[in-house]
Parts: sequence; structure tokens; C-alpha cells
Amino acid sequence: MSESDWDTVTILRKKAPKAATLKTESAINKALRQGIPVETTQKFNAGTNKQHVATKNTAKLDRETDELRHKTVAPSVAKLIMQGRQAKGLSQKDLATQICEKPQIVNDYEAGRGIPNNVILGKIERVIGMKLRGKDIGTPLVPPGKK
Repeated sequence: MSESDWDTVTILRKKAPKAATLKTESAINKALRQGIPVETTQKFNAGTNKQHVATKNTAKLDRETDELRHKTVAPSVAKLIMQGRQAKGLSQKDLATQICEKPQIVNDYEAGRGIPNNVILGKIERVIGMKLRGKDIGTPLVPPGKK
């Protein structure tokens, strides 16, 4: 045999078929025709977007007559935020940048649509200098240590 034998073919590496090609219907049928055992399992909730199953409380929820909503900022607090901001000469955008929030949040709080968040209310209290939570709503905010 010589070194330049062109009749023999050497295959260095053959890639294994990918998992996606093994799952096709034609590949499964081919395996069944050849007598290779094929295992098929159906996954529970496969291909659906269901993350939670309906619980036994659905009848109880159906009987519920109350309309469930998030608690929003009280109109009195919304009015106090607006008055305090205007007294300081701030626009909604200026107040929002000072408390590191979006202007839409300040707008929602002043319109009474915002969901009360103690962190945000605390920031607004510090900027406008007025209590917005607790018993003495509307009183000037006393800096800590000066009581």
C-alpha cells in the first residue's frame, strides 16, 4: 500500500444527533420500525401557562360580594402633599427627583390613586416638612433630636 491511497475514506468524527432531531415524529417512527424501544411520557401541564392550579376555595371566592381593591392614599393626605409641595415652590418633577422616584408616582399620590408606601411617604414628609402618617397628620415635621 502506498501513502497516497485515495480509495479508503477515514472518518475522524461523526457528531451525535441533537436532541431536537431525536424528538421529531419521523425519528420516532424510524426507531419504532427498527425495533428500538421508545419511551414516551406526557408532562403534566406541558405547553400551558398555568402556574397555579385552581384551589378548593373557588366556590368561596365566587360567593364573595366585596369588590377587592388596593387601599389608596386618602384624599386628605393627597391634598396635604399638593399643598406642601406648592408651599415649597416645587413642581411634581422637582419633588420626584428630590425623593428619587418617578414623577408619575408623585402625580398618583397627589391624585389619590397611589398605593400607600411608608418609604415613599416618609421621603415626601422630609422634603415638604409635614407629617403625612400617624395621628397628627398635617402638623409640621419636627427634625429628629429637637423634640
